Amino acid sequence: MKITVRYFASLREAIGQSQEDLHTLASHAGEVRDELLARGGAYACLGRDRSVRLALNQVMVEEDALLQENAELAFFPPVTGG
Repeated sequence: MKITVRYFASLREAIGQSQEDLHTLASHAGEVRDELLARGGAYACLGRDRSVRLALNQVMVEEDALLQENAELAFFPPVTGG
């Protein structure tokens, strides 16, 4: 299936792009994260040791969220403020 993956803030800076189209066999959001991590390099910023949040079609979700064709999956770094 084809989905759009979006990266925000420091993740966008680390990966070097704000979005990409991805053809995947994944059925859940967490499986996409695993596919991206397997690429290595800059994608290490999505590591499981980091508090990266996911949104599916602009709704915050857990990694077990089911994907659909043409979905948008977004990754957000932890947010801090003062």
